[in-house]
Amino acid sequence: MVEVNLPELGEDIEDATISFWHVEEGEHIVKDADLVEITTDKATFNVPSPVTGILVEVIAHEGENVQVGNLIARIQEDD
Repeated sequence: MVEVNLPELGEDIEDATISFWHVEEGEHIVKDADLVEITTDKATFNVPSPVTGILVEVIAHEGENVQVGNLIARIQEDD
Protein backbone atom coordinates (compact mmCIF):
# COMPACT_ATOMS: atom_id res chain seq x y z
CA MET A 1 0.00 0.00 0.00
CA VAL A 2 1.38 3.39 -1.02
CA GLU A 3 0.38 6.45 0.98
CA VAL A 4 -0.02 9.64 -1.06
CA ASN A 5 0.71 12.86 0.83
CA LEU A 6 0.10 16.43 -0.25
CA PRO A 7 3.47 17.41 -1.76
CA GLU A 8 5.52 20.54 -1.14
CA LEU A 9 4.07 23.18 -3.43
CA GLY A 10 6.57 25.97 -3.12
CA GLU A 11 7.92 28.45 -0.68
CA ASP A 12 5.38 29.89 1.77
CA ILE A 13 2.60 27.48 0.70
CA GLU A 14 1.42 25.55 3.74
CA ASP A 15 -1.90 24.13 2.56
CA ALA A 16 -4.15 23.53 -0.44
CA THR A 17 -7.75 22.69 -1.24
CA ILE A 18 -8.68 19.45 -2.98
CA SER A 19 -10.43 20.60 -6.17
CA PHE A 20 -11.07 17.43 -8.14
CA TRP A 21 -10.11 13.75 -8.07
CA HIS A 22 -9.31 12.50 -11.58
CA VAL A 23 -9.80 8.91 -10.39
CA GLU A 24 -12.49 7.49 -8.10
CA GLU A 25 -11.97 4.89 -5.37
CA GLY A 26 -11.67 1.45 -6.92
CA GLU A 27 -10.37 2.73 -10.25
CA HIS A 28 -7.00 1.92 -11.80
CA ILE A 29 -4.40 4.65 -12.34
CA VAL A 30 -1.07 4.65 -14.15
CA LYS A 31 2.10 6.09 -12.64
CA ASP A 32 2.53 9.81 -13.43
CA ALA A 33 -1.10 10.20 -14.61
CA ASP A 34 -3.03 13.05 -12.99
CA LEU A 35 -4.45 11.82 -9.68
CA VAL A 36 -5.86 14.94 -8.05
CA GLU A 37 -6.16 18.65 -8.77
CA ILE A 38 -5.39 21.00 -5.88
CA THR A 39 -5.72 24.74 -5.52
CA THR A 40 -3.75 27.20 -3.40
CA ASP A 41 -4.20 30.94 -3.06
CA LYS A 42 -1.54 31.30 -5.77
CA ALA A 43 -2.15 28.54 -8.35
CA THR A 44 -3.79 25.28 -9.36
CA PHE A 45 -1.72 22.09 -9.57
CA ASN A 46 -2.24 18.51 -10.73
CA VAL A 47 -0.63 15.93 -8.48
CA PRO A 48 0.48 12.80 -10.39
CA SER A 49 0.14 9.27 -9.14
CA PRO A 50 3.42 8.01 -7.64
CA VAL A 51 2.69 4.41 -8.74
CA THR A 52 0.51 2.27 -11.02
CA GLY A 53 -2.33 0.62 -9.13
CA ILE A 54 -5.84 0.92 -7.68
CA LEU A 55 -6.96 3.98 -5.73
CA VAL A 56 -8.30 2.19 -2.68
CA GLU A 57 -8.99 5.10 -0.33
CA VAL A 58 -9.50 8.83 -0.68
CA ILE A 59 -8.67 10.51 2.64
CA ALA A 60 -9.11 14.17 1.65
CA HIS A 61 -12.30 14.84 -0.29
CA GLU A 62 -13.14 17.58 -2.77
CA GLY A 63 -13.47 20.96 -1.07
CA GLU A 64 -11.31 19.98 1.92
CA ASN A 65 -8.31 22.05 2.92
CA VAL A 66 -5.18 19.95 3.57
CA GLN A 67 -1.81 20.82 5.12
CA VAL A 68 1.34 20.07 3.08
CA GLY A 69 2.64 16.62 4.01
CA ASN A 70 -0.73 15.26 5.18
CA LEU A 71 -2.12 11.99 3.86
CA ILE A 72 -4.64 12.46 1.02
CA ALA A 73 -5.04 8.92 -0.44
CA ARG A 74 -3.86 5.32 -0.52
CA ILE A 75 -3.05 3.31 -3.66
CA GLN A 76 -2.64 -0.47 -3.85
CA GLU A 77 0.35 -0.84 -6.16
CA ASP A 78 0.16 -3.36 -9.01
CA ASP A 79 2.40 -6.41 -8.67
